[in-house]
Amino acid sequence: MDEAQDPPPNPQYRPRVVDREVAAALGSSPAVLIEGPRGCGKTWTGQRFARSQVTLDDSEAVRVAAELDPGSLLDGDEPRLLDEWQLARGIWNPMRHACDRRGGVGHFLLTGSQNPPDDITEHSGAGRVARVRMRPMSLWESGDSAGAISLAGLMAGEQCRAPDVGATLAGVAEFICRGGWPRMVSLRAGAAQSRLRDYLGDIARVDIARVAGVRRSPLLVGALLASLARNEATTATTATLQADVAEAWGSEPARSTVAAYLEELARMFVIEPLPAWAVHLRSATRLRRTPKRYFADPALAVAAIGASPASVARDVEAMGLLFESMALRDLRVYAQAADARVSYYGDDSGLEADAIIEGLDGQWAAVEIKLGGAAAINAATESLRAVRSRIDTARRGEPARLIVITAFGHAYQTPDGIAIAPLTTLRP
Repeated sequence: MDEAQDPPPNPQYRPRVVDREVAAALGSSPAVLIEGPRGCGKTWTGQRFARSQVTLDDSEAVRVAAELDPGSLLDGDEPRLLDEWQLARGIWNPMRHACDRRGGVGHFLLTGSQNPPDDITEHSGAGRVARVRMRPMSLWESGDSAGAISLAGLMAGEQCRAPDVGATLAGVAEFICRGGWPRMVSLRAGAAQSRLRDYLGDIARVDIARVAGVRRSPLLVGALLASLARNEATTATTATLQADVAEAWGSEPARSTVAAYLEELARMFVIEPLPAWAVHLRSATRLRRTPKRYFADPALAVAAIGASPASVARDVEAMGLLFESMALRDLRVYAQAADARVSYYGDDSGLEADAIIEGLDGQWAAVEIKLGGAAAINAATESLRAVRSRIDTARRGEPARLIVITAFGHAYQTPDGIAIAPLTTLRP
């Protein structure tokens, strides 16, 4: 079963932000689970650290062995990569017991594009399995950000200064439509979109039924994906999506069916909800609690509605939401590298901040995301000042930084220190 000892370096591999996190986890945990959407690079990253591997979807012989004697797949040089481990769910407990018997750290790397039910992994045990979340490539990882501005540096109070890198509306639309999939970052956006439409077709026909364990309607899944794309970066409720799907599909699915499909798409990491920030306010204003929904990569939203780079660039309002989605993807990648979480702020007065970044040390930053333009940037800075005024800073502390992320122009800061940073200048 063990075809690869010391896998050779992958010439196509681009360093990933999570590489350091994976290395640290292998040095402190018996097993490391790298999870994220299919095609985001988990296997390539796992192979970079593994000394041997077995691929659970590789052959019928491997699948039979996994079913009859899953423990037989665990022998090999360590760290041993168990690629797409969830296809042989019976391997989890033998892996866990092997960690206990062997002691020490760095025995197994597991990769998976489905988050299985808790009854499979509930016996992982504290300290046994470290989870590392992987996402499609940020612009910094794909080589499309100059990286002159560090997010961690901004949080630490560094100056925000960088020249204009010459981004254009058409170029940003290309980045949005191409996405951050490692095998596609060298493609033109149109070619990438063709492959991503096939990707969503596979999800609708095969993948969602596999993760659910029951038959699902590909047509209904496709209609729901299109509805999610039309409602990208919003707090659209299940009822809203249900009504939208009914209009496109021709009949109204049960709300419980839509909710189940949404849960399954989240378990497959196709969508990633952004939670609302829970914080003490100075006023009686109430905070929103409904998560916003985003695709794991904005290119999936484009593929779900059959758009093109040209049509995205023509519809500036829609492009603004897709740009927000791309910026959130990158912020999540960069924040994770600093052990920080990302949420959003919204209250019942309509005041919002597109992202709140919270570090383990209690630091926080509020972020607004705009395509650009002086009027939009000025409105964003005023909105951030208003958000800061609402927060009970006596209990939560002053923000480490207020940040406006744009698509174009140079990076600078306002006299009161608000950072204006194009996404194509950012790095972790």
